[in-house]
Amino acid sequence: MADMDQQPREDLSGEAACRKIRELAKDARMCMLVTDVTDYPGDVRPMAIQKVEDDGTFWFLSSGASEKNGDIAHDARVILTIQNDEKYEYLALSGVASVHTDRVTIDKYWTDYANAWFDGKDDPRITVICVKPVDGHYWQTHSGKVMSFIKTSLSAITGSKTSDGGVDGDLKV
Repeated sequence: MADMDQQPREDLSGEAACRKIRELAKDARMCMLVTDVTDYPGDVRPMAIQKVEDDGTFWFLSSGASEKNGDIAHDARVILTIQNDEKYEYLALSGVASVHTDRVTIDKYWTDYANAWFDGKDDPRITVICVKPVDGHYWQTHSGKVMSFIKTSLSAITGSKTSDGGVDGDLKV
């Protein structure tokens, strides 16, 4: 197994943190959204990502009657987790959410995929959740899934400590 104490670490802030968020989230279509974070274990559910902006802001469509919208109205602090198992890339973000109901924002983030949950773009239940990350942590393997598996397997067989070619670090947006 890779020696986590020797794995390269790269903490990022500002624009560099935003770039890393965009890089790791660009291929993600889904993530886990945690609301009601003060009441352990919180409420966790999968969400379809509509868009990730240049500043790392995430956008989601949601029903105005959903529990998550109520949770956000009560406490806007949320957690997002994203994983790309193909590349062994992972992202955990803490942020602040807001709910938008204006037609311009709904039109901007609407996709036909949302028809599975709503009765078209004019469904009065549609809201848009915006999550602005504040901080987080990322884990990224540069050599990819296959090479990481080979390196980890070799380490397990030989007992040697080897890097899986990854890097991790804190993010401060």
